[in-house]
Formats: sequence, structure tokens, C-alpha cells
Amino acid sequence: MAVNVKEIMNEKKSNQHFLRILEKLVPAFFLLCAIISVLTTIGIILTLLVETITFFNRVSFTEFITGTEWWPFGENASYGILPLISGTLLITVIAMIVALPIGMASAIYLSEFAPPKVRKVVKPILEILAGIPTIVYGFFALTFVTPMLQLAIDDLPIFNALSPGIVVGIMIIPMIASLSEDAMSSVPNHMREGALALGSTRLEVALKVVVPAALSGIIASFLLGTSRAIGETMIVSVAAGSTPKLTTDVTESIQTMTGYIVQVTLGDASYGSTTYYSIYAVGMTLFVFTLIMNLLSQYISSRFKEDY
Repeated sequence: MAVNVKEIMNEKKSNQHFLRILEKLVPAFFLLCAIISVLTTIGIILTLLVETITFFNRVSFTEFITGTEWWPFGENASYGILPLISGTLLITVIAMIVALPIGMASAIYLSEFAPPKVRKVVKPILEILAGIPTIVYGFFALTFVTPMLQLAIDDLPIFNALSPGIVVGIMIIPMIASLSEDAMSSVPNHMREGALALGSTRLEVALKVVVPAALSGIIASFLLGTSRAIGETMIVSVAAGSTPKLTTDVTESIQTMTGYIVQVTLGDASYGSTTYYSIYAVGMTLFVFTLIMNLLSQYISSRFKEDY
């Protein structure tokens, strides 16, 4: 019996020693993961900066940000990025016109009106959209949405801004709906109950109490959705065309910043050429756009965070 007690005590000491070692190793592992993430981010930024500086040693910065023509090929190359920015923003505006009302309506329904059983079924189905590869969305836009639009719009070309804009909007609906629903679900029930006790309808409670209370989270979801639309690549590469134009006509073929990067990286430019370095300048511009949107989202979330 005494031997068994000693064995048990020794086993406990061994386990405690193992746990002490584990407690020291796990934080070190987490720290290593954090350092790798930071170093990776720094490496990406440095790569963009170095190659972008090389590009601006060959092309005027003023021409780049104010030029209205983008044709980086041949002897008479033009490097005005405004047509690419215009195409990117045009796709983004169309996408948000589609995604914001549908995503917001879905979030209000899931948060305020859907029974628990329905919510458990509908929300996962809605979020399945987020798992579909974007190349599939691209071919969906090209082979289904565009032909449907051509039935309603005469002389609509196969490549246009409207079709990929609509499909990008469909793609980001789950992001907006999920984040907005999470924000509204975090509003305490006593606020709803108080409004109902004063005679408000469920719709009035949703629109006049819950939505204002969760406004910071809702706006943050809108901004993150906008950032996602700006950075979308495959849908616009497949369905929007490759014609850089400074236009607001949604029926014309356009090119976005991400679409241009795909075009050049497929082999349209030789390594070390000005055209090659232009993809880094465009990438840096895209990085600045998405960084601003993400910082704005974080600022709004922290600045206007509600205390219930």
C-alpha cells in the first residue's frame, strides 16, 4: 500500500513538472506565432515599398496619380492610374448597392424576427456563400448573370462592370449580414423589452432601438464589406474585361486594379521592365485603399462603441 502511495505521489510530481514546462512553452509558441505574423506583414510592406520606389524612379509620381490614361505596354506607355481606380470604385459602388440592403435586411430578420430553429438553419446556409471560391462567382457572372442582363439591356457587351459588380455584392452579403447580426444580437434584451412595454411594434424596436444601439458594429461591417469589394480579384478578372477606362458607365468593359495585376502576372510583362514594376505601384495603391478602410472600421468600432 505504501509503495502504491509513493508511486501515485511520484506520478503527480511528474505531471506537475510536465505542466510547468508546458506552461512555459505554450506562451513562447504563441509569441513566436505573433512575431512571424508581424515579420510577414513587415516583409510584404517592404517588398511593396522597394519595388514601388523603383517604379517611381522611372515614372513621374504626378503622372501616376493624375493621369487619365493607363496603357503600360509598348513605346508610348501611359501610367495614369485614375482609370484603374475608377473601375475599382465602380465595381465597389455597384456591389455595395446590392449587398448593403440585402445584408442589412437579412441581419435584422435573423436577429429580431427569425425563430431560433429557423436562425440555426438560415444563417449557416447564408454563410455557405462565403465559402464558394471566387473563380466560381466569376464564371457565374460571365455565363449566367451577363446573359440575363443582356435580355434586359440592349447591346450590353459580354464584358461589363454591371455583372461582376452585382456578383461581388452577392459574395459579400454573408460578411455584412453575419457581422451586423452579431452586433444586433449583442444589444441587451432589456432595451427591446422596454421599447415593447412602451407600445412599440417589433419592427419599430428593430429599426429605432436595436439598429441605432448596434450602429458601430453595423458601420464596421459595411466598411469591411467595402474593403473586401475593393480587393476582389477573380470575379472582375473573369467578367469585367481588361479595358482601363475613366468612366461611370456600368455597361462598358472596364479594368480594376486587381484585374490589371492578374493580367500582368500572367506573363504580359518581362521581369525588370517598367510594366513589371507597375504592378507593385498598383498593389501599393490598393494596399493604401484597403488599409484606410480597415483603419476607419477599427476607429468607428472603438470610437462609437456603445456601453449598455
